[in-house]
Amino acid sequence: MKTSKLQAFALATLLLSGAVTGAEAKLIKKKSKKAKTEKVMPPRPQSMMKPGPKPYNSIITPQAASTNGFLTVHKVNDKYYFEIPDSLLQKDVLIVNRISKAPASKNKSKIGYPGDILRSKVIRFEKNGENRIFVREMSYRERATDKEGMYTSVMNSNIHPIVATFNIESIRKDSVRCNYVIEAGSFIQKENPLFSIDSDSKEAIGLLNMIPTASYINSLTAFPQNIEIKTTVTYLCKKEKRPISPLETGSPNTPLTYELNSSLILLPEKPMKPRLYDPRVGFFTVGYTDFDSNPQGIEYKYLITRWRLEPKDEEAYLRGELVEPKKPIVIYIDPATPKKWVPYLIQGVNDWQVAFEQAGFKNAIYAKEAPANDPSWSLEDARHSAIVYKPSDIPNASGPHINDPRSGEIIETHINWYHNVMSLLRDWYMIQAGTLDEAAQKMQFDDELMGQLIRFVSSHEVGHTLGLRHNFGASHTIPVEKLRDKAWVEANGHTPSIMDYARFNYVAQPEDSIGRSGIFPRIGMYDKWAIEWGYRWLPQFKTPEEETAFSNQSIIAKLKEDIRYTFGTESDSNDPRNQNEDLGDDAMLASAYGIKNLQRIVPQILKWSYEPNKSYAGARTIYQNVVNQYSRYMGHVTKNVAGIYSNPIMVEQTDMVAQEFVPASIQKRAVAFLNEQLFTAPTWLINQELMEKAGINPINTICTIQANILSRLISKATLNKMMMNEAANGRKAYTAQQMFSDLRKTIWTRTAQTDLYKRNTQRVYVESLIKLLDKSQAPAKPGVQRNYFYSEAPAMARGELITINSIVKSAAASCSGIQKSHYQNLQAMIEEALSNK
Repeated sequence: MKTSKLQAFALATLLLSGAVTGAEAKLIKKKSKKAKTEKVMPPRPQSMMKPGPKPYNSIITPQAASTNGFLTVHKVNDKYYFEIPDSLLQKDVLIVNRISKAPASKNKSKIGYPGDILRSKVIRFEKNGENRIFVREMSYRERATDKEGMYTSVMNSNIHPIVATFNIESIRKDSVRCNYVIEAGSFIQKENPLFSIDSDSKEAIGLLNMIPTASYINSLTAFPQNIEIKTTVTYLCKKEKRPISPLETGSPNTPLTYELNSSLILLPEKPMKPRLYDPRVGFFTVGYTDFDSNPQGIEYKYLITRWRLEPKDEEAYLRGELVEPKKPIVIYIDPATPKKWVPYLIQGVNDWQVAFEQAGFKNAIYAKEAPANDPSWSLEDARHSAIVYKPSDIPNASGPHINDPRSGEIIETHINWYHNVMSLLRDWYMIQAGTLDEAAQKMQFDDELMGQLIRFVSSHEVGHTLGLRHNFGASHTIPVEKLRDKAWVEANGHTPSIMDYARFNYVAQPEDSIGRSGIFPRIGMYDKWAIEWGYRWLPQFKTPEEETAFSNQSIIAKLKEDIRYTFGTESDSNDPRNQNEDLGDDAMLASAYGIKNLQRIVPQILKWSYEPNKSYAGARTIYQNVVNQYSRYMGHVTKNVAGIYSNPIMVEQTDMVAQEFVPASIQKRAVAFLNEQLFTAPTWLINQELMEKAGINPINTICTIQANILSRLISKATLNKMMMNEAANGRKAYTAQQMFSDLRKTIWTRTAQTDLYKRNTQRVYVESLIKLLDKSQAPAKPGVQRNYFYSEAPAMARGELITINSIVKSAAASCSGIQKSHYQNLQAMIEEALSNK
């Protein structure tokens, strides 16, 4: 109720006439003021207070445009309805959200590309009371199957959240089922937890709220196993941290508009029988907490991700015959792909057929071009797997996949193929194989060579979509000298796994006359074994747990048969056998051969990079790639120092150990190699003609690599591992004191003229030691417990600084010029650090 001007005038009149007293007037005013703050809602119609279903024909009119699938979609004027059969309630539905079209931006890697997956989740529809449909987001991170006991307890502690609620607009019943109609359009076209860009992606991109007036539904279509939704969404953006003009103050950046594709996929009513992960075979996984297996606790279990392959003819399969699967893996090639590369991408997919044959299946996987002029086929349709060609300057490709979290079954894949990956392939092949293959000695490769390079990367990414992880340990199983054996390496390949990052055979020398079959990676014996282990159909075992003993024995037998069946994880930072971009079982020997080839390339850079009417940018690119490759070799060797071998084993493998330190002899060889090839300046990287014409600066390049490697050697991580090795193995260990002694022989040995490079390594040596010294800490806050890790690195560093200080004092007293100033500066740095000032 509001006090009007007329009421105020009437009140004043009453006061003047004496009809009310002053106290009564105050009370009237007080009530009027209170009435202003109270909201009196008009009575709601009974239909609004208790919404209920309306007649079906009044909602889904004859003018409705409808498509039928596992649920029916209706469009009535500008509204979209879902018609949900009661048979779908409590069924698992997977939602996959992708970018269908992306904004134009220089920073595409942040903004996103068409085909990029935003997120996926599993939901269920459930009916609540008479008039509502709930949507729950399902989680399978905690599981129990004992419905008489633990199952109820686990479910009570794992309530799935309700993420959306819909009124039932109408109900259609027939003799078979009951269908519930909900209005979904208004939910879909506004920001929501199911179909919008998720909060993590928004934060990464820099998006704020959706702009409702600039967002809408493009289409909503039903298919037998999936529903496809296309929406256009526009978001405000965060302000960029840059100077802005007064006119821009308070104004948001230009909004970003996306087209999103959301797929609702009906998951199998009966999940595929899972296969438990084993760390000795590299597969991606989905994990969960199992409350059943251990009667006195819990177990964390992991299921491998793989496609569902089941033989058409089960009896023939069990007899050992090759049998086609009921549903093969089909990967389409994006219509946007340049036609000349399509055959190579297809071959990269089809190359995996031989691996599935080892698992008992023929024609299990193949690629084909996407249908032309078929309006029912869409690249974003989650029923279709594809290699998606992206117009991007990112020199890369990737092979993600979507899986059923209940079982690990891979539902589909969209392999990201970025256009600029070809520049990366050219750089790799030119630097690693240019001395072996004349076709690689120019900036533009012929189509056949580039096509074969595309084929190799295609096979690698398809391997990921089949569930395989990187096998960084594969290449270490090959003796280095075998990589120079023409007959052997052309027959077997330079690595037993295409899932390794072992690009090309950089160990081979020109005089070895090795052809491309001994240079290129291929699907190898490990890959075939991994597919056999993961995909062989084992109907004799009813549960994944029943397979465990069979799986364990088969893996043990394979590893005893040939070391090349070994898997080496990409996530082990301590094991020098598991490195990317390396080759062979001896990093020092392999890197020495690699450096010989790099030394052959540097004098040829101007010739190889020559293109008429162009600058020397190509020469700079080749030189930088030579430097990068050389730096990789130094890293491969360095990881052996304080390295730790890790071997995933089971109790039956009594002839193996789970962990052991790299032998002292290998660590000592690694330091000697670095002394010879790096800390003695690699002057072969200095080419006067390149400096004059291409403007390269090899001095900074060499100093930077020296500093990076020396900082890794003289670090807390390295010294702590050496301390553990010495404590465990005593005199058998390669100690920090031994490493310092070996480094001093090169870095601190005085010559007639200590050059810039040696001065650089000496300064980095001292700075790295100073960083390791103990520093005073601020008092701990009340109630906050400080965690301590015992480390002798500060003591080791202090002792070495004292030794170095005596060296620099002596050197400063006996030299002049910049050398004298250099040693005086080091002395001042050391003494200041040791004094704890």
